[in-house]
Order: sequence, then C-alpha cells, then structure tokens
Amino acid sequence: MSAAYYLQKANRSAILFEKSPRLGGVIETNRIEGCLVEGGPDSFLSAKPAALQLIKDLGLESEVIGSNDHLRVTYMVRHSKLVPMPDGLAMMIPTKIWPMVTTPLVGWGTKIRMALEYFRKPEVVGERSVAEMIRSHYGQETVDYLAEPLLAGVFGGDPEQLSANAVLQQFVELEMKYGSLTKGTLARRAAAPATTGTLFRTMKDGLGTLPTAIKNAIAGKVEIRHGTVERIEKSAHGDYLVNGQPVSHVIVCTPAWQAADILRSIAPKAAEGLGAIGYNSSITIGLIYDRATFPHPLNGFGFLVPAKERRRMAACTWVGTKFMHRVPDDKVLLRCFVGGTGGGLSDTQLVEEVRVELQGWMGINVAPVAQNVVRWNRAMAQYTVGHQARVAAIVDELKVLPGIHLAGNAYEGIGIPDCIRMGKTAAERCYAAPS
Repeated sequence: MSAAYYLQKANRSAILFEKSPRLGGVIETNRIEGCLVEGGPDSFLSAKPAALQLIKDLGLESEVIGSNDHLRVTYMVRHSKLVPMPDGLAMMIPTKIWPMVTTPLVGWGTKIRMALEYFRKPEVVGERSVAEMIRSHYGQETVDYLAEPLLAGVFGGDPEQLSANAVLQQFVELEMKYGSLTKGTLARRAAAPATTGTLFRTMKDGLGTLPTAIKNAIAGKVEIRHGTVERIEKSAHGDYLVNGQPVSHVIVCTPAWQAADILRSIAPKAAEGLGAIGYNSSITIGLIYDRATFPHPLNGFGFLVPAKERRRMAACTWVGTKFMHRVPDDKVLLRCFVGGTGGGLSDTQLVEEVRVELQGWMGINVAPVAQNVVRWNRAMAQYTVGHQARVAAIVDELKVLPGIHLAGNAYEGIGIPDCIRMGKTAAERCYAAPS
C-alpha cells in the first residue's frame, strides 16, 4: 500500500494485486465491548521516521498518540512471579548500576560480569548469533532472562539462530568501536541530541486507520484487484505479465516464501534464496474483563515470558495502561501472544490454556466477557545468521531483471516504518528508471 501510495503521488499508474479480501496485511483493528483490539501490531517505533512521514502526507498527524511512557514498567516472569525489569536497560544492555545491583531478575554472578564488561576492549569478531554476542558480554543468564524474551516479542525467533549483525546492528557497531556494549551505549546517549516524545506511537482510533486512509487516498488512481498472483512471466515485448496484465515494473511485497513461488520461473536462483528466509507463526489473543471484578493492578505495560519459563504464552500487554483511548473505564483489555500455530488447538482451547497461565501469574480467576483470537501463519520473518549475505545475493540475482523490485519485512527491517520505507524506495526506483 505504501508503494502504491507513493506511485500515485508521483502521477504513475499502478495496479495493486491483493490476495486477501481486505487491505492492510497484518494490521487489523476491531471494536469489541467498547475496546479497541488490535489483532496485529499495536504501534510503531517513533525513532524510525517513515511511518510518521506517511501519516503526515495523509493529513493524519493530529490522530497520532504516544505510549504512556511515564507508566512504562515491563515485567519478566522469573520463578513464576512477575519481576519488574530494572531501570536503565537499553534492550538488554545495562546502563545504571543500582537498579542492576538490586534486581532479583539475575544473580550475583551475572551482576559482577555486567560490571566487568565495562572494561572490555574492542576486537574483530565475525558474524555471530545474538545469543553468542550477548553471552560473550554478559553471560547465559542475560540471554535467558533479557535477550531471549525481548527479541521473542519482536521477531518471534530464537536468539541462538538470529543474526546479531542483522538484528542488533547498532550494538555490533558499538562493540567494534568501544569493545564494551555498556560503555558504547552510554557514549552514544551522551553524544545524541536531547529527544522528546514517546518510544511508541500509534493512531488514536487504531492502526487500522492507516490502511483505510491509504485506500481512500489511492481510490480512483490505483486499480485494486483482489485475488492470487501465481507467478510473474516475461512478455514477448521485454516487460512482464502479472495474471496476464502487461506491466513495466513489479514490486513484490509478499512474504519471501511466496515471492519465491511467484518469481521461480524467471529468477530461479533468487527464488532459492527467498525460500531460504525462514518464517515463524504467532497468535494474538485479546481478552476483555469487567474492571469491577479484575483482581490484579495494571501498573505497567505488561510482561514477557522467557523461554525457560514459557508454557504457551510469550507475552501479555496491559493495553489500557500502555495507550489512552483503547479501553473504557469499566473494562480491562489484555493482549496475549502465543508463538507458533497453536499446536492444533482450537481458539477455545488456546484461550483456556492462556487463562490458566494468567491465573498463575496474575491471579485472574474470573472469566473474560469477550475474546478475540487472530492467527498469523508464517508471518514473522527470521533474520538468522547469514541473513544480510542472503539478501545481498538475492538482490544481485535480480539485477538481470530490471523492473523487478522487492519490499517487505523479510529484508531490511520488520516493523511498520521499515515496510513503509521499503515500499516507498521501491516506488522511487520504478519512476526513476528509464521507461
């Protein structure tokens, strides 16, 4: 949708092929019992500008709200209890002494290792997994109770497999310059200009506002065709055929595994690389309760569940605390996240398993008044070790096919701003190319 928007803005004709009967991909906003329930992402990072720029272009800047960062406390499950994450963490990098000294989240061996890490010297290190990198600096306990749950919430992946170069590129650069990740993070903060605003932003009436606004902006300018694209073919005139439609440029925005199928007949080696990009599945479960009978204080943004403590649920967001305008005063909304496809369980069975876990960690023994289960199969791209080289090889293979462009969460970033940026860049390549 981002690519289509920027193509029409440049007065280029375009056709948008969409497999789903609706537009918006994994962005799905519903109203249930007066609550705004996001089935997919609930926000985007403020630090990445592409999303806010598109929102401004659409005239929706006044609809943007920030997270309630003054209430931001994230808990981690440790020994079946909710333990607040210590203040001063930059992802999993400690930057304050006293909060780390006093936290029960990690033991004294890890705390001592974190203190000594400050004196680590720069060294040349090849590509490693996230777990290898963090373990070498702070030890296995930091991987287990900080890196793994934090990255599982973003990538839905295993830190033993995820590439540090692709996932933690800024930290890799700091390591090369300073040696110590703590020292490098502190130096970067000291050198950065003072910033205002919140860590996360979203739309007042839900992220579904964004694809709706794009659809309205491109209406009458971009043709939208719903249905499956099986493959892209070369035409006798040197351009391409998409479902029999001749076109000069094609922006493939599907997941990489689908892009592999679509491009296999004209770019078999690129398709092989695309098929090698792994994907994980996830499930979002929204549970709505009556506040009058809800037993647990909602004094934070929610909690994460490390793999060592995990049964089914990986994380839970306390929506009304994180964002305004989401939950009426008489309701509570919890968004629970389950990795994988659910192991063959029905929606009802999944909800029951999640409720058992919530009872153990939060003491919730009342039934929800409503629930919403959304399954995302093979939707989360995995940037495993070697990811950047794989993507570079795919791009190199496609150079012999001018007019074929890639965009999406499989390549250079998984968030909403990243996808918007890549869609815009692909559009620019289309109308900058000689006709």
